[in-house]
Amino acid sequence: MKRPAIFRELLPYQVATDVTVAGVFGLVCLPIELTGAGWAPEAALTTVIMCLLFASALAVRRLSPLLALGAAWIAAIAQMLLLRPPSFVDVAIFAVLYATAAYGTVVVYWLGFASAIVGATVITGYLFGAQLLSVDSWSLLPLAAAVLVAAGFALLLAWTVGALVRTSLRAQRTQRERERAERERIEEQERGRIARDMHDVVGHSLAVIIAQADGARYAADTEPRAAQDALATISTAARSALADVRLLLAQLRHSEGRAPQPMLNDLEGLYAQVRAAGLAVRVDVEPMPPATVPAAVQLAVYRVLQEALTNAIRHGNGDIDVTMRWLPDRLHLWVSNPVGPPTVDDGAHPTEPIEVRHGIVGMRERARLVGGAVEAGMVGEAWILRATFPIPGGPGTGMAAGAGATAV
Repeated sequence: MKRPAIFRELLPYQVATDVTVAGVFGLVCLPIELTGAGWAPEAALTTVIMCLLFASALAVRRLSPLLALGAAWIAAIAQMLLLRPPSFVDVAIFAVLYATAAYGTVVVYWLGFASAIVGATVITGYLFGAQLLSVDSWSLLPLAAAVLVAAGFALLLAWTVGALVRTSLRAQRTQRERERAERERIEEQERGRIARDMHDVVGHSLAVIIAQADGARYAADTEPRAAQDALATISTAARSALADVRLLLAQLRHSEGRAPQPMLNDLEGLYAQVRAAGLAVRVDVEPMPPATVPAAVQLAVYRVLQEALTNAIRHGNGDIDVTMRWLPDRLHLWVSNPVGPPTVDDGAHPTEPIEVRHGIVGMRERARLVGGAVEAGMVGEAWILRATFPIPGGPGTGMAAGAGATAV
């Protein structure tokens, strides 16, 4: 078990404040105590030492409540040994008890509580001990009991105020930690979202670029015009990807606001990129989507479809079929395409490459964030993706044509 530290971490101005208060307290108490004790050399020396002890306890009450409590007890014992009555200098005891409850460790916290009870008993015994031992002491019992209750109440009041402050400080610290944890959670979600967007943007654009580059390489000698068109498509895809990456990096640096996100109206451009890569995309939408689809759902649909088309470009071996079935409360999305040669020769159906498995995880996460679900796998020799997205609200009347009219 780790031993608790004796000293607390304080800011320089806090230490300076406590030392200044203790110094002023000592300067005020010293003449008062010297006046009561007399100015004889022996009495003056002991009075100065007592005042220094109490002032020292006051100076370190926040820096080290345990040392402050020990110094206060030594000063109080010295005061009783010198047969000095309670005086103004004892005010420091209340500040020390407050500090033990407010700033001390658990052990010091309960030592302060015990000190308040024991201190009240010791004070009462010191003031009435000799009289109570005499024969005729019954008349002093009520007064002694009143002093005991008053002293205990005063000392415990100081300790209780410190305990309340301790509870308040702990609540503030807990609230700060909760807010920090919430900020970290939000930042982590934002980083995850940006990472998914980066994966989708770069993966799709690179898939288009690779497909076009391969086509241009084969057509360079026989069909120069086709090679030029392929290079133009590569340039367009690369510029679009670069712009998207810059926006995402700007979000990551928090130097710009949230970048515009693709919506259903941008799907036609996505299909055009895939067709430019040499694959036919057949899109079937039935019926037309509702008039109002939340932006988060639109973004999720776009990114899931983008990842599915990217995988088809990389690993597919034929045309792509996209079906979007809009219902009043949800959207069903199907994407299918035949796959190429097996990536792992296990004697069975082709298995998905590792980047496809990572893409499926990202698609599932995107769908889950809006309450949807994604399933993907081999059915015969075709790769099938099924996704469902909930749509709050009832059916509407129409959507922009770019959301996907039937294409051949």
